[in-house]
Amino acid sequence: MTDSPATTHLPRRVAVTGARGKLGRAVVRHLRAIGLDVLATDRVGGDPREVEGEFLVADLNDYGQVLEALTGGVDEHAPVDAVVHLAAIPAPGMTSNAATYANNSAATYNVFAACRAAGIHRLVWASSETVLGLPFDTPPPYAPVDEEYPPRPESTYSLNKALEEDLARHFCRWQPDLVAVGLRFSNVMDVEDYAQFPAFDADPHLRKWNLWGYIDARDGAQAVEKALARDVPGAEVFVIANADTVMSRSSASLMAEVFPQVELTRELGEHETLLAIDKARRVLGYEPRHTWRDHV
Repeated sequence: MTDSPATTHLPRRVAVTGARGKLGRAVVRHLRAIGLDVLATDRVGGDPREVEGEFLVADLNDYGQVLEALTGGVDEHAPVDAVVHLAAIPAPGMTSNAATYANNSAATYNVFAACRAAGIHRLVWASSETVLGLPFDTPPPYAPVDEEYPPRPESTYSLNKALEEDLARHFCRWQPDLVAVGLRFSNVMDVEDYAQFPAFDADPHLRKWNLWGYIDARDGAQAVEKALARDVPGAEVFVIANADTVMSRSSASLMAEVFPQVELTRELGEHETLLAIDKARRVLGYEPRHTWRDHV
């Protein structure tokens, strides 16, 4: 492990669920690069022997498989000190509402419960920007949006994410030494996705659904690192987005055209994100390092 301050309080061995997803791949790569021992797990991906690094196929809807994975009950895999839970059906409309809820709620409960049973007291999980009220067909109460107003789920997927945040609070009540950090990730992007961004300028309504936000997968991984380093017991949630929007136009002009009735709580920087990351900056020390503007 490196000697940098960012890794001083990091756990030694971490399980990452959903490791084959877009964000999961970036998180596994980043955590291994900073010296952590990572058990990557997913229920998809073919032969685990063909995956770079330690990998375990596990179905999170089966509590027994989750408990074995985290406690070293699977042959050739050691127990873990912390969990990064990213696995889920990742968006509304990919399958039926009932199937989305059944899969995501069971997987998250099983991970939280297995952490409690195993005595794991460091947990980071993927919440979602959708709890802020996406797709903003009903305008937000103000902008930039932040963690200060109650969740406003508008889909079954988002409803489940909002309930996961409550679930974390109750697990922290049951397990007072549990540090549970929920990251409300914005729309995850890889570098190759940035080629499409200039086309968004043609119609500001195309991306109004999430206030023109995004998160570079590498910055998402950095946020996970910062969250793993947190050592204050209890459940906290943070909006995680990049520092800018997906648009070339100014943030103020976008709000004036598309959401003229929404109060702006401060004067905006030219391309300032409208998904406020102030709390993540202040509490976690998170600071985005990447922007699509360097790649297009």
